Amino acid sequence: MRYLGNKESMLDEIRAVLQENGLLAQRHIFFDALCGSGSVADALKQNYDIIINDNLKWATIYSHGRICAAKCTFDRLGFDPFDFLNKSSTIAQGFIYDNYAPTNSNRMYFTPENAGRIDYFRKQIEQWNSDGKLTEDEYVFLLACLIESVSKVSNTAGVYGAFLKKWDPRALKPISFEKLESHPFAPLSLKVYNDKIENIISSVDCDILYLDPPYTQNQYGTQYHLLETLILDDDPMISPVTGSRKTSSMRSDWSQRYKSNIVFDKVLSCTKARYVILSYNNDGFMSKEFIESSMKRYGKPETFTCKQVSYKKYRNWKSRNSKEHFEYLFFVELKDKSEIKYESPLNYIGNKAKIIKDIQQYSPATYSSFIDAFAGGFNVGINMPCEKIICNDINHFVVDLISSMSTTSTYDYIMSVKKYIQRFGLEKGNEAAYNSARAHYNSLLPDQRDPKMLFAIIMYGFQQQIRFNGHHEFNNPVGIRWFNDKVLEKLISFSRRIKELNVSFFKMDYFELASVLEKDAFIYFDPPYTLTVGSYNDGKRGFKGWSDQQEAMLFEFADDLNSKGIHFMMSYVAEHKGAVNENLLAWIQRKQYRVIQLGDIIGISGSRRKEVLILNYDPL
Repeated sequence: MRYLGNKESMLDEIRAVLQENGLLAQRHIFFDALCGSGSVADALKQNYDIIINDNLKWATIYSHGRICAAKCTFDRLGFDPFDFLNKSSTIAQGFIYDNYAPTNSNRMYFTPENAGRIDYFRKQIEQWNSDGKLTEDEYVFLLACLIESVSKVSNTAGVYGAFLKKWDPRALKPISFEKLESHPFAPLSLKVYNDKIENIISSVDCDILYLDPPYTQNQYGTQYHLLETLILDDDPMISPVTGSRKTSSMRSDWSQRYKSNIVFDKVLSCTKARYVILSYNNDGFMSKEFIESSMKRYGKPETFTCKQVSYKKYRNWKSRNSKEHFEYLFFVELKDKSEIKYESPLNYIGNKAKIIKDIQQYSPATYSSFIDAFAGGFNVGINMPCEKIICNDINHFVVDLISSMSTTSTYDYIMSVKKYIQRFGLEKGNEAAYNSARAHYNSLLPDQRDPKMLFAIIMYGFQQQIRFNGHHEFNNPVGIRWFNDKVLEKLISFSRRIKELNVSFFKMDYFELASVLEKDAFIYFDPPYTLTVGSYNDGKRGFKGWSDQQEAMLFEFADDLNSKGIHFMMSYVAEHKGAVNENLLAWIQRKQYRVIQLGDIIGISGSRRKEVLILNYDPL
C-alpha cells in the first residue's frame, strides 16, 4: 500500500546498522515502536522476537497481518477465503457504501460498487471470526489484506484526508480481494501494542528500540481516518465534508514542533532497551543537532553514529518541486540509568556539571534528604538520587527560574520563551533588540517579572551569564549566543527530570537552612571562592559578596553541622594561579576533614581551577 514515510527503501541501510553493531547475530527483542505499515518489523522477523506498536489500530492490524502471513493456513475455515470473496458478486450497503461513495453522500473515495464490495468483505470476515472459523492471526491477516485491497481502488492521492474531485482510472477498476506482500517466513514471536509510545515505553521489555516517528505536521490519524473506521467497524460520527471520524485521540505529539522534541526525550529516558535506532528526515521538526545531543545524553557518546541516506520522497502534487531531502539513521547504545547526567540550561559560572560523577561517587552511603545550599543552576541537586531535595540560593531570581521549570509544562515553557524572543526580535549579536528586552524586564516590579522572560534574555546575553546590579536590575551585556537546539535539549531533559523529583525551593542564606535540616540530611556547599571572582561574588550585584569573613562564617557553620553529626560536602578551590588559600588548608587540617583532589577543572571561560571536595565523613 501507499504509506507516508514507508521504510521499504531503507531496509538495507537499517540492516547494515544492525550488522555493523553486531546485533544480527543474537536473538534480541526488537521493538518497532511506531510500526506504521510494518515494513521494518516484517523484514526482521526471522532475526528477532518482534514487538510492534502504533497509535492507530489499523496500522497495528496491517503490520500484525503482514508479519504473520506465513502462519495463515485457514484450516478451520476449510477453503481459500480469497477465492471465495473474489468469486462472490455480493454488495452490502453498509457504512462505507453510505458515507464514502456518491450514494447517500457526495464523497468520492470509492465507486458505489467498490464501496459495497468493501462492506461485504468486512462483514464476511467478521462473520467468519465470530463463528470461530479463524485463528487470531488469520483474522488479522484478512483485515490487513482488506486494507491492501482498498488502497488499490481508493480515489485519493495516496492518503485519505480528502478524495479527488475527478475519478482516478485506478478507482474505476473493480476491487479484488488481494493478499498483501510479506516476507515468506513465520516470525520467531510477535507481541502487539496499540497505544501512544510515551504511554507504554517504560513497561515494554526489549533490547533494540526502533523509532520511525512522523516528522512533519501531517497527523496520520487524519490522513488515514477511513482505514481506522474500516478496521474498528464502529459506525462513528463523521464530519460533513471529508467524512473523517474524530481524530483527537489519535493526534500524535511527534507531528507538532517542540512536542516532538519533548516526547523523544521522554522515550529515550524511559525505555528499557539497550540500543536505539532512529529514522528521521531532514525536513523534520527535530534538528540533527538536537537528536545528537539527546542520544548522547542517554547513550554512550562513543557508540553514537549518524548516517545520511538519500532516497526518493513520496511526493504528491504539492511537493513535486520541493528541495532534495534525505533520511538520517541514528544509532546509539544507551547508558545505564544511573550513569545519565542532566545539565542545567543555565550557563552558571562555576557550575559543577563536569564533576557530578565525583560528587555522586564520594557521597554518603545513605541520606534522607539532599540540600543544594548554593544551588546556582542546580546541576548538582538534579543529579542526586534522593527522595527529598532542597534547591536553595540567595539569588531569588535564579531560584524562581529553576522553580518555574518544575511547575510549568515544558511545552508551555518553550512557547513562552519563543514568544518573548519573537516579541523583542532577539537574535545573536542584535544589541538594540537585546537592550530593549532587558530594559522592559528591568522596568517591571520584581514580583511581576516573568522568569521565562528572563530566561529568553539570558540566552542572548554575554556568555549567557546571570548578572544583576545593586538595584537587582539584570545588566549582562549582549552576546553572540542564542537559544539554540543544544540549549533546547538541556531545557527539555532538565525540565522533565525536575518534575519527576521531589524538590523544595528556598531563597535564603545558607545558614538559615539549619531550620529545615533533618538529622540524616546531606548538605552540599558550592560557595563562591575567595581565590576567584565571578559576577555573583564581587559584592556589586545586590546580593552578598564573598570575603574572608564570609568564608570564615561558612567554615563555622560547617563545623556546627559536624558537631551535630550531619554530613556535608564542600566544593572549593585551594589553589589558583599560584595563590593558595591558607585559611582553607588550616581549617581542614585543624578539623581533620577528608579532602578529595579533583585536579584541574576547566570553567566556561576556558580558565582552569584546582578544585577539591571537602568531606566530614568517610566516603564510600
